[in-house]
Amino acid sequence: MLNVKFGCGGCAFRTAAMKHCFYNETVGFFYNNSRKELTTYWRTKDVLVVALGLTVSVIVLLTNLLVITAIIINRRFHYPIYYLLGNLAAADLFAGIAYMFLMFHTGPRTAELSLKTWFIRQSLLDTSLTASVVNLLAIAVERHQTVFTMQLHSKMSNQRVMILIFCIWVTALLLGLIPSYGWHCLCALEKCSSMAPLYSRSYLTFWAISNLVIFLIMVVVYTHIFIYVKRKMTRMSKHTSFHPRYKETMISLVKTVTIILSAFVICWTPGQVVLLLDGLGCKSCNVLAVEKYVLLLAEINSLINAIVYSYRDNEMRSTFRRILCFVCYRNSKYTPTVVKLNTTDRRTLSQNGHFTVDSSI
Repeated sequence: MLNVKFGCGGCAFRTAAMKHCFYNETVGFFYNNSRKELTTYWRTKDVLVVALGLTVSVIVLLTNLLVITAIIINRRFHYPIYYLLGNLAAADLFAGIAYMFLMFHTGPRTAELSLKTWFIRQSLLDTSLTASVVNLLAIAVERHQTVFTMQLHSKMSNQRVMILIFCIWVTALLLGLIPSYGWHCLCALEKCSSMAPLYSRSYLTFWAISNLVIFLIMVVVYTHIFIYVKRKMTRMSKHTSFHPRYKETMISLVKTVTIILSAFVICWTPGQVVLLLDGLGCKSCNVLAVEKYVLLLAEINSLINAIVYSYRDNEMRSTFRRILCFVCYRNSKYTPTVVKLNTTDRRTLSQNGHFTVDSSI
């Protein structure tokens, strides 16, 4: 269980600082301080938000669990990019659980939460969403490397991938737990944010700017991939030896990059901008009016990730069908490496033994 520390860290002025801290106050006290509405009964709007949120959470859980299962049981997916996709699915699965936890502790139930439970609720969200974003950045960099070397899989060792995944979660945990261990406003009510009444506005500013920087890096990386692929197609189309299958792969890659960028910008940018405005203390910005909607939009991206990065892969779709039809095939042994392909769909091997680029992820 999360050990939330509300102490002053043993500083020399502990006694003086305690006089200005509000560790024993209720959640309602901080909501009133930030002028954030805290209802004591279920409104129609609250019921609709919870119903929609739980529905999205369940779908996110099921789809990402399907992705993780497919990567585990199919040996063709035991490569760096799929390990990162599996980790992304794990992060999004965690995001689904965190959002579901939020739905069960929102509305009128918020007023009943202890400060510790409120911090747990928010830390789960922050950690899961940060893990998802950082993982998306790692996948973007990996795709950039493999596309420019014309390989389906990178040469990164499994050990390096595991270290990278470990670093992703350490970063997510640090950013998610920082508010619980001191970067809050329990001792400085004038610094409390509107959207998260127990969080310091400076933390929201830091978190929003950090994510926006990651967004910018991703946009640059995927834009570079997009430009490279377009130029490559233009040059190759002038040669009569330009294989149609290669053209299909390139077109598919361009479509995927476009979908990734569009979904990412649409789902994440509004929430980060709203957080930044709240963190900067914008008085004329009614951030509370759109708070729940931008958070739901960010959660929907956890569903889109599974679709874009996994469902567009033919082998992944085939594995999904095998999993979903497991009851029908319970008497037959699953053999992931034996897949019959026709002549046009057969993949060719490159010099290093890896498949050439024939994937839309």
